Amino acid sequence: MLEKQTELAVATKDLVKNFDLPGRDSVHVLTGLNLEIYRGEFIAIMGPSGSGKSTLINILSTLEYLTTGEVIIDGIQLNNLKTNELLNFRRSRSAIIFQNFALIDYLTALENVKLPLIVRGISHKEAETKALQLLETVDLYARKDHLPEELSGGEQQRVAIARALAHEPSIIYADEPTGNLDAVTGMKIIQLFKDISHKTGITIVIVTHDHNAARETDRVYILQEGKVFEEKSKKIKKRTSKKRH
Repeated sequence: MLEKQTELAVATKDLVKNFDLPGRDSVHVLTGLNLEIYRGEFIAIMGPSGSGKSTLINILSTLEYLTTGEVIIDGIQLNNLKTNELLNFRRSRSAIIFQNFALIDYLTALENVKLPLIVRGISHKEAETKALQLLETVDLYARKDHLPEELSGGEQQRVAIARALAHEPSIIYADEPTGNLDAVTGMKIIQLFKDISHKTGITIVIVTHDHNAARETDRVYILQEGKVFEEKSKKIKKRTSKKRH
């Protein structure tokens, strides 16, 4: 297991994100959010619906622009990058895993994992060798020739994780990666993330509503009304709502 580094992988300073809607007042989603994530950490982002979790992940992964504030990733301030520079930054530094897996349905598991390698200019032979190794990493080598529709939800998410690793990212973002999975399968995916983070030193940031999943991470940021409401390390207590009489 790699030791956690003290170098920051992600930092936000007074991060604000507003959405301007025609004929309506601006929607204030992030309202001055500050957080710090270190290299090699496995982090969970939690909070009620509308607290800004997915928006935060989209901004960190450069899918959306911030309104004001600062985002610094791998020592680079994203505010200063132009559109094409942001695209290159995303391709070279990060990978994104979605709740719905986002696999290409007419490509096999192997072909889905090969694709980002081919796009990077790696030869087909080398890309296939690397893709097979990655499928073996996620314990899916035996299903390499199957289409997504022939795979279970957990298997599809494993393909998505292998594809993310094919980018050789320093950071992986995952938005509700277990949302479409049953509890047992979801926990297997969380354990896979945990193993990858601790063995490779890749920083992994997930958005989740699952307290059991969050307990497996190194730290938890809880958002509320667009800000960090609370930060927890290692273990979090599941909140129980009081019954109304």
